[in-house]
Amino acid sequence: MVVTSLYKLCSKDVVFEITKEQRDAYETIKYELANASVLILPDFEHPFNLYIDATCSQGSGASLHQRQIVDGEPRERVICYISRQMKDSEARYGATQTECLYLVWALEKLHYCWEGEFFEVYTDCTDMKSLLNMNTINKKMLRWQIAIQEYRGNMTIIYKEVKSHTNADGLRRWPLDNVKRNLAYDPEVAAKIPIHFM
Repeated sequence: MVVTSLYKLCSKDVVFEITKEQRDAYETIKYELANASVLILPDFEHPFNLYIDATCSQGSGASLHQRQIVDGEPRERVICYISRQMKDSEARYGATQTECLYLVWALEKLHYCWEGEFFEVYTDCTDMKSLLNMNTINKKMLRWQIAIQEYRGNMTIIYKEVKSHTNADGLRRWPLDNVKRNLAYDPEVAAKIPIHFM
């Protein structure tokens, strides 16, 4: 861990002397914080990438990314993160149904990005690749197929292995409660939220 050498300076009975190791650790931390992934505004001239992940027992997470030029180099940057808890009735869905449900949910939640735009959806569920062309008698799956038909020509679903599909994975592990409104926009609640400046 990079900060270990700096933590040693905070211990009792230690002479506070900054060595090359501590100076290097400080510079590394400073660099990482300055170059950390921060949310960016969407550029509707470029395509979007949507990473989704869902599980039958916990919930779902999605992250919306876009490749933009930063410091002269193309980089994939994060526009937003969204997550949702699993409802009791959804807990009985299979893996493919769960991924389909949350794909439809994410598409509806972020619909303003998709209007006539090309975008890619990354998922760790192999069955999702054939979702648009799937022949099924399952009524839920048929409804979801119909719900995403408007994106048919603009959306590409790409399978990504579980071990490399980390963008949305953490979000589904800590989903937000299902609430009708965002409490952060309530002035009384927002006034109680502490703000820290660095």
